[in-house]
Amino acid sequence: MLVLLPPSEGKAASGQGAPLKPESLSLPGLAAARAAVLDELVELCSADEEKARHVLGLSEGLRGEVAKNAGLRTAGARPAGEVYTGVLYDSLGLATLDAAAKKRAARSLLVFSGLWGAVRVTDRIPSYRCSMGVKLPGLGPLGAFWRAPMAEVMPEAAGNGLVLDLRSAAYAAAWKPKGEVAERTATVRVLHAPTRKVVSHFNKATKGRIVRSLLTSGAAPASPAELVEVLREQSYEVEVEAPAKAGRAWSLDVLVDEVH
Repeated sequence: MLVLLPPSEGKAASGQGAPLKPESLSLPGLAAARAAVLDELVELCSADEEKARHVLGLSEGLRGEVAKNAGLRTAGARPAGEVYTGVLYDSLGLATLDAAAKKRAARSLLVFSGLWGAVRVTDRIPSYRCSMGVKLPGLGPLGAFWRAPMAEVMPEAAGNGLVLDLRSAAYAAAWKPKGEVAERTATVRVLHAPTRKVVSHFNKATKGRIVRSLLTSGAAPASPAELVEVLREQSYEVEVEAPAKAGRAWSLDVLVDEVH
């Protein structure tokens, strides 16, 4: 099983250890694309703070993020699973998983990123600010920039099992499963049951809880249909839209009244 996650906008501070070693990151086929984004981001943030703040869509209160990006090459790195924070990652609670669940997380979780393309939660990265919605002056919109590199590496990364896609729309733009990979992919929406609407907090928190429950239970659904069975066994209310055509992903709606 491969679980595709969005990153978080806010991130924990960089670590005190060794700086980034790009060659150590997972998915080495993304190395050239990562270098191109890193080079332009560091140059942009080192040269013109106001322009960088505008390009990155940062408010006045987030001005310090520009300096953080300028120092990415020398900042301390820490596991991506510690860098990403926020509602989804709080509910996932990687740090509190037992040893077996942590091993499953290291194998199965892949976090998409405007800067790195995608990383595993064990990859050591510095804290940064660069969403997939950013349009860099030289490389253009990052969602479009990453499509070709991701198309090269993701079919192999997806393996032969279930792909559980929990990404937000901006990050889903960087790679869309096709063909037989799509047929074993399930996308998930979380809907507030009384209103049938997506509510951000419910959506993020429930996705984090779903991933945690899959990791802690040791469940290993091999297909979208098996995933539906597992989620229902774990007391989730799931509505299913099976693909009408070959080469399409499954769509699952998880209905929640409230999140504890």
